[in-house]
Parts: sequence; structure tokens; C-alpha cells
Amino acid sequence: MKVLCSSEESLYRPEAVRWRNRMGLLKPLGEAVVILPCSMRKPYSNSKSHQIFMRVSKRIQEVILTSPFGICPREMEKTFPIQSYDVSTTGDWSHEEIKVVGEVLRDYVGDKEVLAHVAGGYREVCEEYLDDCVFTCEDGRPISHESMQNLKDHIKKYRKIPAREKLLNGLRSLATYQFGPGGETLIPDDCHVKGRYHKRIFHDSEQIAALLMDNGVYSLSLAGGRILSEIGAKWVNIEFDLKTNTLFAPGVLDADPKIVPKDEVIILNKGNVVGVGKAVLNGEEMVKASNGVAVRVRHRVK
Repeated sequence: MKVLCSSEESLYRPEAVRWRNRMGLLKPLGEAVVILPCSMRKPYSNSKSHQIFMRVSKRIQEVILTSPFGICPREMEKTFPIQSYDVSTTGDWSHEEIKVVGEVLRDYVGDKEVLAHVAGGYREVCEEYLDDCVFTCEDGRPISHESMQNLKDHIKKYRKIPAREKLLNGLRSLATYQFGPGGETLIPDDCHVKGRYHKRIFHDSEQIAALLMDNGVYSLSLAGGRILSEIGAKWVNIEFDLKTNTLFAPGVLDADPKIVPKDEVIILNKGNVVGVGKAVLNGEEMVKASNGVAVRVRHRVK
């Protein structure tokens, strides 16, 4: 599903605001951050410009600057809605765009060293909101040979992030984005990943979740639900035996008010995980509604 962002008002679309808020939960990996411009093609790595960037920049933390969503760390680029929004990329930014995006970028970067491989409005954001960064695009053309060589020379100064470390950080960033603070506990240090497209996450020979690459979010198993129940994430309380794959709203005793439709949720009965599934209603609606489906149950204890 395309998310159309055709005007400055798109900065305040619920999807954009929610994305920026959740970016505040993420931290960059490694010694430095390289800032890159967005592209019209999504996910960004499918674009010709980003394929050029990634030959050089994939060894350190990459973050893409974009309006109206603010920032997109490379590991998040296949997650809805950032993987499917549609916006013109003229390079000209309004004052409001610079302010909103700049604040998100500043908070994300923190005290990391920064290489800003950007021009135009992207550069204005960095100049105004970052106290100290190195601009590696000197001719206004980020993919020119001169600019790319300049970026390459600066990146060589930093330690290359090991592949395993980068994998775990990416998986944990997605879990934190989806389930909130503590969500990274879904991904243990000794987990292993299977699958060429959709990624199945295993721990102790048991699947805990599947990362669905169509929308870049996790689909939980009961084992994954048990891990996340310990941090109080996306919970729905009931007081009866769950015997079908549909949980109706009248059966919901209480629910996490942060739940929104299509969220992965964990169904609890007296503190025990009895099911996992996808929310149809938000948390408040589940509690107040007198009819209708609250959760489509994927797995349940039998």
C-alpha cells in the first residue's frame, strides 16, 4: 500500500509522526554515521544511487535523510511505511521540513562522528542541526566520482562493523521499532536466521519469530510471545480458554492502550501466554467494544 506524501502537511500524517517517534528509540551502531539522501525508488537500496553509495558506505552505519519521515537507518528501509511512501524529491526543503527532520536527525546521531554525503536541502538540515560533521559531497553531486572517492577516503578511518554485529543490530532495531523499549530482547545473542526472503529467527532450535519482508515486521510464534510478555509489550488479557483462532472484543478483559490495528499482539490468561496474533482493533477499542473481532489469532496453546 502506497503512503502518499504530497505536501508539507504530510509531516503530520499519523504514519509519519509514529515513525519519527519510534526512531527516537534507536541508536546508531559503530564509531560514525554516514548521512545519505533519499531516493524516489523504495526500498532505497533498489535505487541506482544507493547501490553506488552502498559499495562504499555499507561498512559503517548508514542513515537516510527524508521528508516527511525524518530519518531511516539502513536496517529499517524495508519496514512499512518507509518502504512504500511516495513523495517528490526536488531537493528543496521548507523551513518546517528542515526543523522537523533536523530534530530527529540530531537526536539519533547523538555524539557520533558524522559524514554528511548530501547536498541541497539535505545539507541545510545538517548544517543547521548538527554541531560538527564532515561534508563529503563538495560538487553538489553525491554520486559523482569525486564525491564518492571523498566519501571512501573518510570512511576508511573508521572500524568496519562485523557482519554478525550488523545483523543482530538490524534485527534488534526492527524489534524495538515494532514492540517498543525492550523489544530487542526478542533477538538473543545466539539466535540464528534461516530463509532467503522471509527470515525465520530460531533460538534453541525453536522458531521465535518470522521477519516478513513484504512489510518488514515480525510475525510472532508462541515462543516469541513468551519472550516479549516479560517486557509487557502489546498485551491483551482474557479470562477464558482460547479455543478458536478469533478473539472477539467482548472476551477482552484489558489491553495495552498502545496497540494499533495490525500490530502483533500477545494474548495472556492469568499471566500466561495463550496466543499470538494480529490486532484488528486498537487497544482501547478492544476493551470498550461490545461486538466485533479484536484479534486474529495465529498461534494458540492447544
